Amino acid sequence: MAADTSTQIDLLNSTLQAIIRDGASERQLPPVHLWNPDNCGDIGMEIRKDGSWWHEGTRITRQKLVDLFARILRKDEDGSTYLVTPYEKVIVHVEDAHFLAIRLDVIDAGQDSQKLVFTTNLGDMAVVDTEHPLRVETDPDTLEPAPYVRIRGRLEGKLTRAAFYDLVNYAEEADGRMIVKSSGLTFDIGPTEMPA
Repeated sequence: MAADTSTQIDLLNSTLQAIIRDGASERQLPPVHLWNPDNCGDIGMEIRKDGSWWHEGTRITRQKLVDLFARILRKDEDGSTYLVTPYEKVIVHVEDAHFLAIRLDVIDAGQDSQKLVFTTNLGDMAVVDTEHPLRVETDPDTLEPAPYVRIRGRLEGKLTRAAFYDLVNYAEEADGRMIVKSSGLTFDIGPTEMPA
């Protein structure tokens, strides 16, 4: 058991070292979409629904480490999420979404040029548009809405309750539905009234 844990820690460490060697700047994201290493492991990495990062059941509390990991996060077509470097990829188990969309800013509110801009718990920003669409899932039992925005690639941020309420403030009614507009597009965010 100790050897297995040591191997997992070594793999995590080598992943970090590969990121550091890559030398991407703080603002520039590495081109994870171009990296396809064969080496793949599961070292117990997890993103929980509250946005916290965990390794083997222990919360990662060093924010710089979480920020570093988030820069090399990728979700593949098969739905699996990985930390990816040019040399290896490590499975990340995601309980709900990769990020939390915690803040909404609106540019040119109420105009045809209106843009909805979400900021995540890790500082990523996404303007709602074709590449960063909004979607809302509704729980069939509770009818509770679960709103998401695509942040980058296939990675999504779940809107916090406060961010969703802010979004609803910019909604219009159309045929019994609430819609919001951004970047010239219209997004349906749910019914205007909840069924009894």
